Amino acid sequence: MACPACAEKARCELAKDSHAAYLRALLFGIGAAVVGLILYATFVIATGLVIGYVSLAVGWMVGKAMIKGSNGIGGRRYQITAVLLTYAAVSMAAVPIWINYARQYQEKQRLEAEPPQSASESGRRAPLPPPRPVQPRPAPGGWLVRITLLGFASPFVVLWERGPSYGSMIGLLILFVGMRFAWQITAGRPLEIYGPFENAPQPAG
Repeated sequence: MACPACAEKARCELAKDSHAAYLRALLFGIGAAVVGLILYATFVIATGLVIGYVSLAVGWMVGKAMIKGSNGIGGRRYQITAVLLTYAAVSMAAVPIWINYARQYQEKQRLEAEPPQSASESGRRAPLPPPRPVQPRPAPGGWLVRITLLGFASPFVVLWERGPSYGSMIGLLILFVGMRFAWQITAGRPLEIYGPFENAPQPAG
């Protein structure tokens, strides 16, 4: 029960959707997405295990961060943003993973290409390899665009190259569930104040 003045004051103090609230939620969500990307990539690189359940944690982190930034305000644009950030974080995590694997493969190829040297040959100077043709380096802007597009498409690139499999389909399903987490969290919980009500005994019929 509340008096009319208290009810009106409570309505005025409720957080309202605004451009500033959305920007705060966006910044918080981007921060959570970056942290989720780093955690996902670090876990895969450190353990060598690709566990799709990390997508659930990323979706939860992004949704909670956006709600925190908006002071509890949610809505359709918050939900769409949270879903996109969750997908971007999970899909772009494949880029540092691929780079790490490429470096490991190049190092392995380099070690295998080096011929073993005997004790008598160790003191000699190895012959210089023939000069390789200089290849033009790709422009940084074009490389960044290509790697970004490839990262966004990574969940479906693996499916396209290796074909449908149980692991790939489960990974996509878990990613969808993680995006669903972000969608549900950022829906918001609108608070409505009803009243005031008269706290008086009803007359006997």
